[in-house]
Amino acid sequence: RQKLTVCPVIDGEDHLRLLNFQHNCITRIQNISNLQHLVFLDLYDNQIEEISGVSTLRSLRVLLLGKNRIKKISNLENLKNLDVLDLHGNQITKIENISHLSELRVLNLARNLLTIVENLNGLDSLTELNLRHNQVSAIKDVDTLPHLQRLFLSFNNISSFEDILCLADSSSLSDITLDGNPIAQETWYKHTVLHHMMQLRQLDMKRITEEERRMASVAARKEEERKRESHKQTLLKEKKRLTICNIARQWEIQQNRIALVASLNQDKDNEPCQINGSAAYVFPEESRSLDTILSSAVQGLSVLESHLVEVEGDTLCLYGAGALECLDRNWSVQTAGIIVTVSFMFIEFDEIVQALTKLKIKFPNSVHLKFKETNLVTLQQFNALAQMHRIEQLTVDPQGNPVVNFSLWKYYVLFRLNHFNLQKINGVKVTGNDIVMAERLFGILAYVASSELPHYRMLSLFGESRRKQFHYLLEGKGKKSGIVSEESSDNRSGGESTTRATLNYMTKDFHMEKLEEIKERKTFCQTYVENLVKEAADINMKNESLQKLWPQMFIELVRDAVIEIRNKNSYMKLCLQRITDQKE
Repeated sequence: RQKLTVCPVIDGEDHLRLLNFQHNCITRIQNISNLQHLVFLDLYDNQIEEISGVSTLRSLRVLLLGKNRIKKISNLENLKNLDVLDLHGNQITKIENISHLSELRVLNLARNLLTIVENLNGLDSLTELNLRHNQVSAIKDVDTLPHLQRLFLSFNNISSFEDILCLADSSSLSDITLDGNPIAQETWYKHTVLHHMMQLRQLDMKRITEEERRMASVAARKEEERKRESHKQTLLKEKKRLTICNIARQWEIQQNRIALVASLNQDKDNEPCQINGSAAYVFPEESRSLDTILSSAVQGLSVLESHLVEVEGDTLCLYGAGALECLDRNWSVQTAGIIVTVSFMFIEFDEIVQALTKLKIKFPNSVHLKFKETNLVTLQQFNALAQMHRIEQLTVDPQGNPVVNFSLWKYYVLFRLNHFNLQKINGVKVTGNDIVMAERLFGILAYVASSELPHYRMLSLFGESRRKQFHYLLEGKGKKSGIVSEESSDNRSGGESTTRATLNYMTKDFHMEKLEEIKERKTFCQTYVENLVKEAADINMKNESLQKLWPQMFIELVRDAVIEIRNKNSYMKLCLQRITDQKE
C-alpha cells in the first residue's frame, strides 16, 4: 500500500503480465493502456468511480475491482478474454454490458445494490456467480447459463420459490446458497428447493444426503397437495362469490320488475279515460321494452348458478329461492344435528314460510334464524315464525327488509313469539323490561283479535286438549274443574297462548287460494239458491194453475161418477169384469 491517488506511469514494462494496485486511493484507471500483455490487474480497495482505461488490455484475464465506488458496469467491450471479474463491494444497481464476455468463468457482484438478476445471456462459460449481500428479490435468465455450477445468493430479499423458479430449469447448477433470505425461514424451504433442483449437491454450504432428498420428495408432494387443495378452495370461494353476485343481480332484477308492475297497475287504476271503448295505458311501448330488457338480462344470468346452499360450521346458508329445495334432501343425522343457525338471503319471505315446517323437522336443533334481502315488510309476517319448535335468536338485516324501519318491530316480535323466550334480537340481549314493554304495547291486540274471531275459528287453532279447555271456559266450568285462566296456564307450560294464536299470517299465494275458494263457494251457493227459487216458482205456478182448474175438474169428476153408476146392474157387471181382469 503506497497511498497512491493515481496510477503511476510504467515505462519499459510492455511485457508486464501482473499488476497490483490494491489498498490505495486511486480514483481513476489510467496510464496502463500500453501494457498490452497484462493478464492480471488488481485494483481492490481503491476509490474508483468508473471503469475506464482498460479497453486496450485485450489480454486481460483477471480484473479485480472490488471495494471501490463503481456505480455502473461499462467499457468492457474489448476484454473478450476476461476469465474473472470481481466487482464486489461497489454501488452497482444493474447487471449490464457483460453479455459479450463468453469466456468469463467467475463473476463476483457481492455487496452491491442489485434488486433483480437479469441480462446474463451470453455468459456461456460462467461457472460461479456470487450475489451475496445485495437486495435481490427476483432472478431471471440463470437457466440460460449452460455451465453455471455455483450460485451464491445469501442475504438478499428472496421471499418465495417463484422468485427463483428459473433455477429449477438449470441442469448444471450443483451448489447454491440462500441462507439469510426470507425464504430460508419457511418450513417448506429446504424440501421445496431439493424437490425442484434434484441436481444439487450442496445447499447453503452443506452437503445433501440421499435421505434428505427422499424426505424432501415426500414433503414436497405433501406441499403440492396442500397447494392444490388451497387452490381448489380459492376456486370454490371465487365460484361462491360469483354465484352470490349472480343471485343478488337476479334478486335486484326481480325486485325492479315487481316495482315496475306495481307502478303500471297503479297507473292503470288511476287512468280515468277510455279511448274507443278500451283503456288508455301510459307509455305501453316503454313498459314492454323495459320488460324485454329485464327478461333478456335474467336469461343471460341464468348461465350461472341461481341458488347456493352452504354449511359453514353450525350455520346453514341458503341463497336464492331454489336453495329451499335442499330441505327435501336426505341430510345425515350428524350434519342435521349440528345446524344451529339458518340464514336466508335473497329469498321471498312468503316462500320461506312454506318451508318452515320442513325446516323444523330436518334441523330440530336450529335456534337462530337470520333474514337478509327477504322482503320482510309487515309486522304480521313475524306471526309465521310461531310454528317453529324453538327460536332463541332472531336476526333481521335492514338490507332488503323494510320492516326494521318500524321502531316497534322488536317489541312486536317479543310479544308474538313470547312462548319462545327469545334471548337476542339482532345481536342485542333481550331484557325483562323489553318483555314488559312488549306486553303493554301489543297485549290488547291479541285480546281484540280473539274476541272478534268466531268460536269455530278459535277451535280450529287449538289442539284436542286445548279445545276441551276452551269448552270448559265457555261453559263457565273453569273454576269448578280447577282450571286456571288459559293465558297463565299457557305461559307456565311454555306454549303459545290461545289469544296470540289468533294472530297468524297468510302468504299472498295462500290468501289468493282462499279468495278463489270463497269465490267458488259463493258461485255454488248462488247457483244452488237460484235453482231452489226456480223450483219453488214452478211449484207455485203449478199450484195456482191447479186452483184455477180445480172447480171445473171437480164438476166433471162428479158428473162422470153419476153417469157411471146410473145403471146399477151395468155398473156391477163392469166392476166384476174389472176384478176378473185383475185376477187374470
